[in-house]
Order: sequence, then C-alpha cells, then structure tokens
Amino acid sequence: MLSIYHRVARGAPPPPPPPPPPPPPPPPRDRGGSGEAGSRQPPSGSPPPVPVPPLPARGVPGRRRQRRARCLAASSLAASPPPLLSLPAFSLRCLSAMASGASAADCLREWEELQEGYQRIQDNHKLYKQKLEELTKLQDGISSSIARQKKRLKELSLSLKKCKAHASPEQQESIQETQSLIKERQNVFFEMEAYLPKKNGLYLSLVLGNVNVTLLSKQAKFAYKDEYEKFKLYLTIILLIVSFSCRFLLNSRVTDAVFNFLLVWYYCTLTIRESILINNGSKIKGWWVFHHYVSTFLSGVMLTWPDGLMYQMFRNQFLSFSMYQSFVQFLQYYYQSGCLYRLRALGERHNMDLTVEGFQSWMWRGLTFLLPFLFFGQFWQLYNAVTLFRMLQHPECKEWQVLMCGLPFFILFLVAIVIAQPKFKDALSPELLQPLVHVLPHGIEVFVRLVPQPEDLEENADKHGAARRGFPPASSRQRMMR
Repeated sequence: MLSIYHRVARGAPPPPPPPPPPPPPPPPRDRGGSGEAGSRQPPSGSPPPVPVPPLPARGVPGRRRQRRARCLAASSLAASPPPLLSLPAFSLRCLSAMASGASAADCLREWEELQEGYQRIQDNHKLYKQKLEELTKLQDGISSSIARQKKRLKELSLSLKKCKAHASPEQQESIQETQSLIKERQNVFFEMEAYLPKKNGLYLSLVLGNVNVTLLSKQAKFAYKDEYEKFKLYLTIILLIVSFSCRFLLNSRVTDAVFNFLLVWYYCTLTIRESILINNGSKIKGWWVFHHYVSTFLSGVMLTWPDGLMYQMFRNQFLSFSMYQSFVQFLQYYYQSGCLYRLRALGERHNMDLTVEGFQSWMWRGLTFLLPFLFFGQFWQLYNAVTLFRMLQHPECKEWQVLMCGLPFFILFLVAIVIAQPKFKDALSPELLQPLVHVLPHGIEVFVRLVPQPEDLEENADKHGAARRGFPPASSRQRMMR
C-alpha cells in the first residue's frame, strides 16, 4: 500500500511543506520545595534542559488553559508523521487531484480551439463584407442596365407602332414578332427586378421609411407570402367571431369600437404587407390594393361614428354585412388556395399569386360556385350605400359619418362591377349575355324597392335597444317633431 501511495503521489502536485515542530513539552516539576533535594537532576551526558515557562496560577481563567491545551495538541499532531490512509479515501483524494489537473489542461486546450475558431470567424466576416460590397455593386449595375434596356425597348416599341402603318406585309409580320419578343423581355425583366433592391413607393416610404424590403431568396419570398395568407385566414376567423358576438350577444358601443379598430388595423396591415409583396414580385392588381385603402378609410369612419340614433339605425346592417364578408373571404381562401396550387403546378399562374376577395378570371376554372356569393356581397355594398344615402334625408341626421360611409360603399361597388364586367364578357357567351341585359333593369328596380326607408330603420333601431340607450321611441319622436 505504501508503494501505491508513493506511485500515485508522484503524479499529484507536491503538498505544501509542514510547519516546523514546536519544542517538546517540559518534564513535570516537583512543586514540593525549591532546593536541590526537591528537584530531579538530569542524567549525566544529556543536554541542559530547555527553560519552560511557568504554568499559570490558579487564579488565571480556565479559558486560557483550554486554549493552551488545544495549541499543544495541535503541535503534537503536526509533528507526528501522517498516518496511512485507507484505500477508498486515498483513491478518492488521488482521483480528485488527477481530475483537477486534467480539467485545467482541457480548459487550456479548449481556449486554443476557441482562439482558432475566433480567427476563422474574423476571416469569414471580412470575406462576407467584401462579398457584400461586391453584391451591392453588382445589384446597382444590373438595375441600371435593366433601366436602360427598358427605356430603349419603350422607345423601340413606339417606333415600331409608327412604322407598322407604312410597312409591307412581310415587315408587319416581323414587327409583330418583335413586339411579342419585347413583351416577353419585359416579363423577364420583371422577374429579374424581383430579386433586386428597389425604391419603396409613397405608402411604404411614409410607413417604413427608406428601408430595403426586397427578399433575395425564393424561400424567403414564399415564406412571406404564406405568412400573409395565414394572417388573412386567422384574422378573417377572428373578425367573423367578433362580428357575430357584437351582432347577437353584445350591444355596446365599446365592443363595436373594438371591432372597428380591429378592422382598421387589419386593413392597414394588409396594405403594408401587399406593398412589400409587390416589391418582391407579386402581381397584385392596383384595384385590389385600392380596395383595401378604401376599406381602411371606411373602418376608420365607423370607428369615429358616435353612438346615437343614426348609428343604431345602421349598426345591425353593418355587422351583418361584416359577418357575411368574413364568411365569403374564408370560403375564397379555402378554395382559391387549392385552385392556385394546381394552376401553379401546371405553370399557368405565377408562384407569388395570392388569394383575393374579388373576382379573378382564373376563378372560372373550378370556382364558379363562389360567384353567387361574391355578387351577392357586392350588391350588399350597394344596398349599404343606398341605405346611408336615404338616412341623409332623416330630419335628425346631423353626423358627417353617414355620408362618409355611404360614399366608400358605393365606390367599392362600382370598382367591383367595372373590374368584373370585361371578364364576364370574355367568359360568358352572347346567348347568356342578352337575357342578363334585359333582366338587369328589372332587377335594379326590385333591389331599390327592397332598400328600407328611414322610418323602417328607425323602428328597427327601437327594437334593438335605441330606446334603452336613452333615445325616445319613433312614435314619440314623430309627435315631438309635429
């Protein structure tokens, strides 16, 4: 065991040197007398005795004697050699010493590896900055080249139009082929510009400032488009639930204000995200973005409409329209997403095309059953506009919000009809268009008859709590007016 102790101890760091041993305790003295007879003489040949300090008197407190006894015991233990340890305790102490030495070496080795990794990171970052500068210069060069090409192509197309009238038939064919190639070239440039930084429009500049919002990879573009679609879906479901609650469960101006604020935030966010998608190559129509601008304005006006008789007359109709609109948007997302996926797989639609709430030409391919829902919603907008215009004739109508809500509804209806009219002409046959043209005036007449009069709206407001909110009933208001 002693050999094991020495063998292991060689690998361990040397222990600190022990303190020097104190002098041995003096031999006991005879306290009987102070003469030679009462003292013991040391043997011959031994060194002279070391003078020992006298013991404390009996009057000294016992605490000092205990302290001196402890010091003597500690000195005797320090002077004696260390006893051999048992095998388990010895092995544990040796292993801990070896482990402490190995961890220090590992830490130094790990620090060296970290230093090497840090140097590699610095080199890669320098290379990244160099490549980034090169990429910026390359982007600027390509953007300027595309701008020059587009300008020259525009001038060339104008010249070809002028020359086409006086050209021979062979030249006209070549001019027509050149014009088709110019259109294809413009589409290619549009795809290229989707991966190049560009200046933000007026709306994005006002909201975000001069920030580059162009995503440089296809994965990032598709991920942002999918996030936009999910955002629309989730908010549509939330708006459907909130509008249903305000219509049938809650009758408070506070909850109505929360719902209108949610509409304002929703449409503002949609306009910002759609502008970013346009910068990244999404072919969103201008009328679609305009539709959301008008909806934002309409929701803001509804938010500022104070609680009163006019508001109560239009409240239930607006909430019912919001419920129906959210339901139709949910149907459109559910079915348009599958239809767009099939068309993109066939190469007939662009990868950045979105689901929309209006009418599109590709919706004739398997989505014709949605058209009645869409047209009913668009005519409901006209119904809301006519209702608000008739409310202007009410003698108690003093709020400017009535007119400012009627105009956006009418504008949304006109935009939807103007956009859908040429697509219907292309999609429907003349045999179907002629009966529709003859039936349309009678349908408009019936529709105008269905629009409620202000007196009917007033009675409806009384039924749904206008009197409970402090407004007198319709009969008493008429007597007061007389």
